[in-house]
Amino acid sequence: MAVTSAGVLLYRKTSDGPEMLLVHPGGPFWARKDDGAWSIPKGLVAPEEASEDAARREFCEETGTALGAPLLPLGTFRQPGGKMIVAFAALGDLDAAGIRSNLFTMEWPPHSGRTAEFPEVDRAAWFDPDTAAAKMLKGQRPILAALLARLEAPSGA
Repeated sequence: MAVTSAGVLLYRKTSDGPEMLLVHPGGPFWARKDDGAWSIPKGLVAPEEASEDAARREFCEETGTALGAPLLPLGTFRQPGGKMIVAFAALGDLDAAGIRSNLFTMEWPPHSGRTAEFPEVDRAAWFDPDTAAAKMLKGQRPILAALLARLEAPSGA
């Protein structure tokens, strides 16, 4: 059975078109990576937990902001490693520079026997659709495409 995560692609409407909020993973492995490294705020769905509830929880854990906006289902997307992401979109705004992520602990440096804490997300930023596509992990780009298709539909999400 595939591991399932849930997440939210927050977007806002500007005079130049939509912008999407992406987060950059914290920790030493991601420190020097930029293009192709950003993600939607997401995380594992706990047993017996609704995907929407997990997506809201993970958004709050990774940004420090509770999300009260309605969630628009975008679909379930298989990632290159086999993980499934149940993705939602929400219209909203937040100060990307003011995010506060939860922390995780890992052995660092490797094989040192020492542990260090790192933020799960070290920064967030708003991107136009083309820049978002370049910044996102390749496996998550279909989530962006699904949101853009919904925004271009006559009902205009």
